[in-house]
Amino acid sequence: MKTILITGGAGFIGSHVVRLFVKKYPEYKIVNLDKLTYAGNLENLTEIEKEPNYEFVKGDIVDGDFIQQLFTDYDFNGVIHLAAESHVDRSISNPMEFIMTNIVGTVNLLNAAKSHWEINFRGKLFYHISTDEVYGSLGEEGIFTEETAYDPHSPYSASKASSDHLVRAYHDTYGLPVVISNCSNNYGPFQFPEKLIPLFINNIKTNKALPVYGKGINIRDWLYVEDHAKAIDLAFHQGKSGETYNIGGNNEWKNIDLIRKLCEIMDTRLERKEGTSEKLITFVKDRAGHDLRYAIDSSKIKEELGWEPTHSFEQGLGKTVDWYLQNEKWMKRVTSGDYQKYYEQQYG
Repeated sequence: MKTILITGGAGFIGSHVVRLFVKKYPEYKIVNLDKLTYAGNLENLTEIEKEPNYEFVKGDIVDGDFIQQLFTDYDFNGVIHLAAESHVDRSISNPMEFIMTNIVGTVNLLNAAKSHWEINFRGKLFYHISTDEVYGSLGEEGIFTEETAYDPHSPYSASKASSDHLVRAYHDTYGLPVVISNCSNNYGPFQFPEKLIPLFINNIKTNKALPVYGKGINIRDWLYVEDHAKAIDLAFHQGKSGETYNIGGNNEWKNIDLIRKLCEIMDTRLERKEGTSEKLITFVKDRAGHDLRYAIDSSKIKEELGWEPTHSFEQGLGKTVDWYLQNEKWMKRVTSGDYQKYYEQQYG
């Protein structure tokens, strides 16, 4: 039996990965470590929380002694490291929080893996999930590959770039078996509503303004979260140590076009007159250091591991809208803060 540590497993992407691994690999012991900050929600995991191969541990990766003890207690065979502060706006207002979690927290995990595995690295893997934002900004042409030079522009992306470099350094210096993946913008069910798509779904439903940075011309590559979870599964089991894999959705959209498409879908779902939701669009001052365009070349993971996204943006967006509209209680509890009571109710 393998024992796998998944950090940040109560968050958006992490909860999808935890559910996938718990259900797909009953022979694995899956330990979900999460600090349960504002973005960590155990209600995302109710369908698997009683499974015999699943265990939740509340803790902070910034606490190095705690992480060392956790490795002693569980003797992990692998780590899938998703725990991170990830919202650019928050990083601009509070960069130190990102430095501590994304850099210091990652080093604590690396140190624990190194000290507990260095007698025999065979069968061990430290898998670090990162972002395409470390590459900086593209113009109208070009695409991010695994060889693209790093050029981060926000405290968030700079902190993730630093953690990427440290993971590679532990591989090159100590021989630690590692895999890194850099993904494009994720979307789908269970995403905390500070991010664009769930925020705007909720605002449209409640007839609130849709704040669009600048002129809405910034371009992002959108990846449906379930496709990303499947890519993580492949990279963890079949990825080559020391390698990086870019994971993208092949779905480039200007923000304003995405928002108009979302308005169109919401008008249909809510049986509103066409164009009603678009009237909520409000242009606001642009974000500081706002990168113009991201685009991912996923050809390496397709050619080497056989992965490619299965959802077009229209399909994924439709499924996402339907999920949020069908889970109004989840949204109300998240936006009110009541979801944070769940840990106390379940664990005391």
